[in-house]
Amino acid sequence: MTAKKKKFNWQNFLAQLVFILAGALCGVLLMIYLEETFLTDAAPSQEFFSLVGLLAGIILAFFLQSIIHEAGHLIFGLLSGYQFGSFRIASFIWLKENDKLVCKRLSIAGTGGQCLMLPPDMVEDNFPVTLYNLGGPLLNLISAVLFGGLALFLQQFPVLAAFFNFMAVTGFVLALINGIPLRTATVDNDGYNAFALARNSQARRSFWIQLKTNQLLAQGVRLKDMPEEWFVVPTDEEMSNSMVSVLGVFACNRLIDAKKFDEAKQLINHLLHLKSGIAGLYRHLLTCDYIYCELISENRQEIITPLMTKDLKNIMKKMKTFPSILRTEYAYALLGSNDYDKAATIKLQFEACSKNYPYPQDIQSERELMEIAENIYNKK
Repeated sequence: MTAKKKKFNWQNFLAQLVFILAGALCGVLLMIYLEETFLTDAAPSQEFFSLVGLLAGIILAFFLQSIIHEAGHLIFGLLSGYQFGSFRIASFIWLKENDKLVCKRLSIAGTGGQCLMLPPDMVEDNFPVTLYNLGGPLLNLISAVLFGGLALFLQQFPVLAAFFNFMAVTGFVLALINGIPLRTATVDNDGYNAFALARNSQARRSFWIQLKTNQLLAQGVRLKDMPEEWFVVPTDEEMSNSMVSVLGVFACNRLIDAKKFDEAKQLINHLLHLKSGIAGLYRHLLTCDYIYCELISENRQEIITPLMTKDLKNIMKKMKTFPSILRTEYAYALLGSNDYDKAATIKLQFEACSKNYPYPQDIQSERELMEIAENIYNKK
């Protein structure tokens, strides 16, 4: 298994371009407000604080529109018959634990938040998916229009008008970047997911299983103990659909949780060489799992080293509190670098992160996998 040559991703480029243009538009608005409203005969110190205040307004606008986006998924999900599952903004996630709403920590690269809900029952392989998936961009767009109107109405209050304009611009940008079907380097956006689910019953079944899997995880059930029929690996042709391909990823995760490492290694190798719809983030996580399986088996550095690409290291750095990432880093420190001190530091990081991680059964599984790596190291 070798790392694939990186290909140009025009969709990721388009997403970045939209953010650049949005930043430029916010910059233009910022200069207009500075020159025409705030800085008439202003002292240098006032200019500085006005600039800082407006920049803070732009950042706050993006943050609030991110909340509005996830609230859109929640609202339109509830209207479609879903129930509350979890609600994440940045690395803070709220979910039910013993019928109580609790706040935990979970960080996923490429996402500013996520609203996962419990799906209604399927009827003839069908259940409502479009409004739930597009609810975030829709509410961003609706709010952008409302905030734009407020900015025009409140021109006599320049500070409020400026902030509402920023809210309108950022809302429109998030609606655009999430509503137009795009695949970024790490994840598929809402529009792409809705497109993948349209007129494809297998994709809708996969989406339903993903949401039900998350529901059981929140209830403390491990992947290896979930219904086996949920984790049947799709055919290579079916894996071309991004939503269906997640079932293949989950099948790999389940094999590792069940400690069927040889089977997991073979399946991961096949999926990573397959031209499929697997999103970039899942590919990186599968690569981490493959490295772990290789470390605890044949431990061939000529196989492992090419997989430790710059992109993979970057994802591992961004997700440095994610249990499976820490588990692989721990195994690599012990079995790849023979560095017990570094492994001990990683283990302390794992235990610290585990205290606020939302799914304790995942921690149990990853701790067992770390113990396997440690036992192999001690026998050397």
